[in-house]
Amino acid sequence: MAAKALTLDDAKKANLAVIEDDRGAQAVHDVVVAMHANRRTGSANTKTRGEVAATGKKPWRQKGTGRARSGGNASPVWRGGGVVFGPRPRDYSKKVNKATRKLAFAKALSERIKDGDVFVVDAFSINDGKTKSFVSELKGSTDAAKVLVIANEFDESTKRAARNYATALLMTASEVNTEQVLYFGAIVVTKDALDTLAARTGAN
Repeated sequence: MAAKALTLDDAKKANLAVIEDDRGAQAVHDVVVAMHANRRTGSANTKTRGEVAATGKKPWRQKGTGRARSGGNASPVWRGGGVVFGPRPRDYSKKVNKATRKLAFAKALSERIKDGDVFVVDAFSINDGKTKSFVSELKGSTDAAKVLVIANEFDESTKRAARNYATALLMTASEVNTEQVLYFGAIVVTKDALDTLAARTGAN
């Protein structure tokens, strides 16, 4: 598999929207932060005094015992009682509009191209479905430890070959996101995927 580094000029010829100035840096930050936030479950939960399993019975009479008055065993001051101001389920998700997501993706991809980390191949397919063949195919393009492979689609044998190789990821051009573009040490893109990426970056 002959791989060629994608230059900024090549990217422009392929109709990718290339951002060479500072535009989009904030958009990248906003999108990545939102993606991290959207993965948070927000499931931490404590029970209030109204939710704990307690009888609600007054433990002793109000007066005459010499002890402090107590209204019930669900009180936060009792062991096994409710929790005051404890964590409750919440939604951490953040929304980012479509224009910001598009700008962030174009900026991230432009930076990787500018750094010489994007390589173009005619096609990417592992016919025998073996991990060894998959690794060999990757090494023909880049020596990076972590590799993102982008194509319009992958056949089942290629998916099977890649699934046991933890440091590489196969993503379709329509689904790859900004965080993935930034994370991997090198990006291998098939020629047919460039048109899809051009559409996603908003190039005319």
